[in-house]
Amino acid sequence: MKLRSKGVLIGAALIVLSAGQASAAAKGGVVAITDAMVFDATGAAARKATVIIRDGRIAEVGPGLKAPAGATVIKADGKALLPGFFDLHTHWTPGGAPAISPQIARAYVSTGVTTVNDFHQPPESYEPRRRWLSSLTTPHVNFTARMSTPGGHGADWGDVSTTKWVDTPEAARAEVRALIPYKPDAIKAFADGWRYGSAPDNTSMDYWTLSALVDEAHKNDLKVLTHTVTVERGKVAARAKVDVIAHSLQDREVDDEVVQLMKANGTTYAPTLAVYEPVKPGQAQPDRNDPRVQQSFRKFGYAMKNVKALSDAGVQIAVGTDAGMPGTPHGVATLREMELLVEAGLTPVQALLAGTANSARVMGELSDRGTIEPGKRADLVLIDGAPWSNITDIRKTDQVFIDGRPVFGPLAKPTVADGQTSMPAIKVAALIDNVEGAPGRTSLDTLRLDDMDGGHDRTIQINQVVVRDGADHALLLTARMATKEQPQAGVRLPLSRGSVEPVDARQYKGVRFDVKGDGGAYEFTVNTQTGQWQAPIKAGTAWTTVEVPFASMTRTPGRRPSTAPWSGADLLDVGFNGERKAGEKLWLQIDNVTFY
Repeated sequence: MKLRSKGVLIGAALIVLSAGQASAAAKGGVVAITDAMVFDATGAAARKATVIIRDGRIAEVGPGLKAPAGATVIKADGKALLPGFFDLHTHWTPGGAPAISPQIARAYVSTGVTTVNDFHQPPESYEPRRRWLSSLTTPHVNFTARMSTPGGHGADWGDVSTTKWVDTPEAARAEVRALIPYKPDAIKAFADGWRYGSAPDNTSMDYWTLSALVDEAHKNDLKVLTHTVTVERGKVAARAKVDVIAHSLQDREVDDEVVQLMKANGTTYAPTLAVYEPVKPGQAQPDRNDPRVQQSFRKFGYAMKNVKALSDAGVQIAVGTDAGMPGTPHGVATLREMELLVEAGLTPVQALLAGTANSARVMGELSDRGTIEPGKRADLVLIDGAPWSNITDIRKTDQVFIDGRPVFGPLAKPTVADGQTSMPAIKVAALIDNVEGAPGRTSLDTLRLDDMDGGHDRTIQINQVVVRDGADHALLLTARMATKEQPQAGVRLPLSRGSVEPVDARQYKGVRFDVKGDGGAYEFTVNTQTGQWQAPIKAGTAWTTVEVPFASMTRTPGRRPSTAPWSGADLLDVGFNGERKAGEKLWLQIDNVTFY
């Protein structure tokens, strides 16, 4: 993702640049970073050199180079200059820390992380998110589509569009092909069973399905990363030729078979130690007599031993963190991951290579970035220290460049969008869905979404278009409820693609729709950026037109608690839901959903 940020970055020890020079550098002019200790991530030792940047690319690297006439000169005076860092495993979720995309982006660029993989958002969100990121000061973001087995990890909460559900080779190939129009950058397969190998394995993706998924992805130039946490499942992943095992093998010590399979099939290892660290920086010591705490220390011990063993055996190590998960903040977790690699027994140089060239290589980006060499993208981090000797020096970020443009430091200038808390709200047409458009899509050209309960055993539901009164059509939701407390079925109608671009509905009083159903109670819901609102509705066997004024809606208990009042300016989707007893069936038809 190319940046649109402007400004030139300098430190107190550097020469002072004029506003004109700053502007020239931001517009792709010539920049010379002189007398830095350059760790180029090619395997060479750090050396004093000057780096010349032209039009966002590294033009020359060498000792004693003279700055070209008219170049912006940044005197590094022996500070460390490294390629920007990678994080191959992040989740840009509103439940993480920080929680808002501009702040998440800032957290990465301020720590020298210039390329990340995001595993969180549905493919429908890629186009609007790419537009938004193009206006932010942000790292390059690779959007990673998600696949799991029915009921498996990752499919326990998401709809089938957010996380594709596959359990046969044919389904895996078909779903990979279905993703191509969204232009994903990679695929994450939740290949291990339910929740981190700590419960019975009844949802793991079998070898044949995973192998077909990988093969089809590779045919489409997509890398595959897997959620894999046990040694035996690591063998399956390696046999299937996945590109990256994106979690630690942590149930026992690795054996020679998994080592040889990973080496033979070119599988890289990104252990996400930062998410598993039992006591994270700043946390209080837990009760070591608690069995769950004991298990976390035991598994982390295996994780630390295994990354060292795999590295010693010649398996390529990369950096990923699972940032966005609890206790794993964006940006600083990437630095902590490299520190943990050293604590596990890797050298600082090996840790730095994992966070730069190795990660670039496995993502197929090494020809573009990941080392400091002529022709490469000028994604660089200037550090006040020598992290190849003392890995904790990676926290001493002085300046950061992405595409040759300064994005962190005294003269880095934020964009207008950097200060926003969300994408700007857009106007929305009155008609939300009359069920007469393209298959599966609303009248707003958004993808209808299933909205059943979560967990391993989920309510089975289908929504489909049916004929209503001759040539007209309606949306039919049918479901059989799961055996659990408060099972539910529902459908959501996004108001913008991916529900990431809020819509301003202040010109409307509420929502009107035609509805009929099995006679039971239902709820109409509206999701906003500050939480969900609801109103009860009833639907009998005859069509009825219902109006729900926004003023009559109340907050849904327990859903993203907030005291913010209804604004009408930040709507994301509308939905229809119903609860029935375990094992019962539900049906509902809706049509002509519109603002009024």
